[in-house]
Amino acid sequence: MPGIHPTAVIAPSASLADDVEVGPYSVIGPHVRVGAATRIQSHVVLDGHTTIGSACTVFPFACIGTQTQDLKYRGGVAHVEIGDQTTIREYVTVNASTDDGGITRIGSRCHIMAYAHVAHDCRVGNEVILANCGTLAGHVILEDQVILGGLSAVHQFVRVGRLCIIGGCSKVTQDVPPFMMADGNPLQVHTINAIGLKRKNISAEAQRLLKKAHKILYRHSLSTSQAVARLETELEQLEEIRHLVEFIRASERGITK
Repeated sequence: MPGIHPTAVIAPSASLADDVEVGPYSVIGPHVRVGAATRIQSHVVLDGHTTIGSACTVFPFACIGTQTQDLKYRGGVAHVEIGDQTTIREYVTVNASTDDGGITRIGSRCHIMAYAHVAHDCRVGNEVILANCGTLAGHVILEDQVILGGLSAVHQFVRVGRLCIIGGCSKVTQDVPPFMMADGNPLQVHTINAIGLKRKNISAEAQRLLKKAHKILYRHSLSTSQAVARLETELEQLEEIRHLVEFIRASERGITK
């Protein structure tokens, strides 16, 4: 097969598109599927029931699809799914789900930097950036376009909303509402992610309303339920405001204050 280095070890039942490249000493297990134009560099391990989309790049010493580190694991078929055009840098680890039939998922156009860890049953959206040594515990949800700073850690079952940015070396133990900028240990939400909103072409009106929403949530000494009620009654219900309200209402761990 063209593009496959002779020292790579690929199980006969693995499914690789014809134009996939596999570098020296990489190991690909029997239940792995790799999409078109994806490049697997040297010394990569792809194992388990793992599916990688098209036009991805996996850098040396990444390990994807291996057994969960969750001590509750009792066997079964567990999955990892990675979308298209996603980059996995050096020494990244992505673990399979804990439960039989479960999935750990990373979306498309993500950039997962060196030494990052995505644990069992995580859901990582599209266009997410995990900076170096960013760590996700089990069952974490990162919505689309989140940026997690280097050396930051997210507690299990925590959700981080769309277009959030989390500063480096932060400790995230509660949900972070969409469109916010947060930093620190303990984590604090400081303001909206103004630069991110502009880069993603969020309308000027939505940005104005999100600034008001931030003040209601974080500057008026209201309980979360009181703040949400005001968001619904005082602000025009653009898509961004509706998403913010729905995210907060769905929170089980409470939101970061």
